[in-house]
Amino acid sequence: MELTNKVAVITGGATGIGAASAILYSRAGAKVVIGDINTDGGEQTVEAIQSEGGVAQFVRTDVNVESEVANLMKTADEAFGQLNVLVTSAGILSGPSIRVDDFEKAVFESVIDTNLRGTFLSVKYAVPIMERSGGGVMLCIASGAGVSGGSSSVAYGSSKGGVNGMVLTITPQLAPLNIRVHTICPGSIATPLKLRQIAESAKQTGNSPEAAVENARISLGEPEGVARVLTFLASDAASYVRGTIATR
Repeated sequence: MELTNKVAVITGGATGIGAASAILYSRAGAKVVIGDINTDGGEQTVEAIQSEGGVAQFVRTDVNVESEVANLMKTADEAFGQLNVLVTSAGILSGPSIRVDDFEKAVFESVIDTNLRGTFLSVKYAVPIMERSGGGVMLCIASGAGVSGGSSSVAYGSSKGGVNGMVLTITPQLAPLNIRVHTICPGSIATPLKLRQIAESAKQTGNSPEAAVENARISLGEPEGVARVLTFLASDAASYVRGTIATR
C-alpha cells in the first residue's frame, strides 16, 4: 500500500471510486493529478487531499476529447517529471432498462465514446510517459457488466466488455515496457453513477426513484472499498498480480 514517490493520473476523479482512490493514493504517498468534466467535484477532491498535506492537481478533462486527454498526461509529466499509475475511472451509464431495438444510436455512441474511447485515449497518451518513467501500472475500470454478466444498459455492458477486451489486447504489448495492466470489475457500489441508474430504472418502471435508491443502499458497497483494492494494485506489493480483478 506504499505509493511514495509515485505519480498517479486518475480520470473521473471528481466523485465515486475515482475520488476515493485519489484520496487514498495521496495518503499512501502519491502525487495525484485528477481529470474530470466535473470541475466542482474535482476541485473539492483536490482540496480534501491538500487539507491532509497531500499533493494534487485538477485538470478539467473530457476523455472524449483527444487534445484534453493528451494535455492531462502532459500536465502530470511537466509538473512531476514522471507517470507511474493510471486509473481510468471516467464513465457514464445511459439507457437503463431499454430494449436493444428501442435503444437510440446517439445514446449508444455517447456511452461508448466516454467509457471505451476515453479509456483508449487515456492509455494511448499515458504509455510514452510511463515507459520513460521506467514502467508502471494501468488500472482500467470496467464492470461485471459486459465481462461476467449483462447490464441494465445495452451501451454500458458493451462499453465495459470493450474495456476488458482492450486490456486483454494491450497487456502483452506493454509487458516488455514494465507496465502492468488490469481490468477492474467493481460490483454493486454506491457511486453517483450507480445511484442514478437505480433511480432512472425505477422511474421507467413506474416505481419511486427515492425508495429504490434508499432500498439499494442497504446492499451496495462503498467506493472506498474499491479504492483500497486499487491502492494495493498500484503498489509494488502487487507486482505479482495479473489479470482481471473483480470486487464487490
